[in-house]
Amino acid sequence: MTSFAAFSVVEPRRAWPIAAVRGVFAVLFGLFALIWPGATVLVLAILYGVYAIIDGIGGLVQAFRPGDAAHRAAYGILGALGIIAGILVLVWPGITVLLLALLVGLWAIVTGIAEIAAAVRLRKQIHGEAFLIAAGAISVLAGILIVINPIAGAFGIALLVGVYALIYGIMLLVLAFRLRKLGDTTPAA
Repeated sequence: MTSFAAFSVVEPRRAWPIAAVRGVFAVLFGLFALIWPGATVLVLAILYGVYAIIDGIGGLVQAFRPGDAAHRAAYGILGALGIIAGILVLVWPGITVLLLALLVGLWAIVTGIAEIAAAVRLRKQIHGEAFLIAAGAISVLAGILIVINPIAGAFGIALLVGVYALIYGIMLLVLAFRLRKLGDTTPAA
């Protein structure tokens, strides 16, 4: 997920709500997938498409925040990729289980690696980077599991993706509240 921009050192008071909203959407997506695991691939594809678009918009919003050009470019690229992935899924909702699993898995791997890299790069500037590393590691692990073993049927994919999104969302929420607390202690400029 394209969330590493949300952890800007410049203004944690402005950054934490975006991480919190994205975490809530991830938790909701995960809960829906777990509550209705028998849902068809069509329903899961639509849920994923909407989620990817919302997450991509969050990444694009972060691309326009102040910061270094490398981070802004990465947010822009990852945000655009999330939106494109979401639109493709919504345009072709009859996508097969295998293709959906590969799309979700590859997206989770790429964004997880980007989040780990961002956390390592920002480790001296932010507190709580372990949560970003954990969220990135969960993304990479879930992505690898999905790509290596695409589960036949919507039931298995719904459970795997639901657990992934739920844990990922919780990690983002924990990080958002830590950033909010950091913002409360940061002197106003």
